[in-house]
Amino acid sequence: MIAQSKLTAQGQISVPAEIRQEWGIEPGSVIQWEERAGEIVVRRAGRFSSQEIHQALFGGHPPRRQSLKRLKLGITQEIRRLYARD
Repeated sequence: MIAQSKLTAQGQISVPAEIRQEWGIEPGSVIQWEERAGEIVVRRAGRFSSQEIHQALFGGHPPRRQSLKRLKLGITQEIRRLYARD
């Protein structure tokens, strides 16, 4: 799906209705912006792809057995690293 928004003079944009409906975005929803290889990626906060979760848990290595406590710690550490504010 391709949708467009126009930036206002105040630096605001509107999220198109079809995107709001598909993503379940309502007033108060948090949207995250990320730059990746010269592109801007926009996503609803709190949703991560299985690839991002796998990367957080195992890095570039094949998975090995982990305790649930270790898995949760790995997820927490990676999310903090990705979204830390300096």
